[in-house]
Amino acid sequence: MAKEKVKDPSELSVEEKLKNLYTLQTLLSEIDKIKTLRGELPLEVQDLEDEIEGLSTRIEKMSAEIEELKADISARNGAIEVNKANIERYKEQIDSVRNSREYDNLTKQIEYAELDNQLHEKKIGEARTVMNARMEEMTACSTLANERRADLEVKKNELDEIISETKAEEEKLREKAKNVELTIEPRLLTAFKRIRKNSRNGLGIVYVERDACGGCFNKIPPQRQLDIRMRKKIIVCEYCGRIMIDPELAGVNLNPKTEEKPKRKRPSRKKTEEAAEG
Repeated sequence: MAKEKVKDPSELSVEEKLKNLYTLQTLLSEIDKIKTLRGELPLEVQDLEDEIEGLSTRIEKMSAEIEELKADISARNGAIEVNKANIERYKEQIDSVRNSREYDNLTKQIEYAELDNQLHEKKIGEARTVMNARMEEMTACSTLANERRADLEVKKNELDEIISETKAEEEKLREKAKNVELTIEPRLLTAFKRIRKNSRNGLGIVYVERDACGGCFNKIPPQRQLDIRMRKKIIVCEYCGRIMIDPELAGVNLNPKTEEKPKRKRPSRKKTEEAAEG
């Protein structure tokens, strides 16, 4: 048995093109509903991951800064010890000076070493203050990061649970949508996707309902409604730009039959008069 030749999408009639577009819209709307079930969870998970990453980077920077401060304190302590040793040596040399010039020179060296030590002590004090502040900040960031990791774990579990429940259904819908897309000419498909992307409710094609556009609800002139029912060309809403389709072609019944209420039997004039006389 020979395979049925697949029809070129560009060779389809306007009616077939509209039908295929509406079928695609129905499938994509079902996928959108599944995404809605997930709510803000994907965004919340992403925000928590970004926040944790930011806190981790901040902790790393503070840790590196603390290490630099420790190295600076250590170097200054080393310089202080050298100065102390030099001060002791200069004091010993003062006892054996031969003239006032040597005495003045050694005294200045001692004063310089002592002033240098005072400066080092001041810088060490400042470094320790900064280091303690960074350590407190780092502890706070670590605590916050651990809290956010716990929140992330909960959110991820919730999201994974929802995804696992809807994954199979979503994959089936996506596969069907992919197959329907093959029946739509690329130019029309691109236009449809652009319209859908710019629409707040994700509708790229809508049917006429109560003489109005089913997307933006603006009234459609009678002549334009007639053109839509004729199905001779692709027509878009002049207000929102959505593609329009005849409800009948979309398979939508806008006038469902309602059960007629039993009519209330009115009493005859004769019976009414008899009742009045009685």
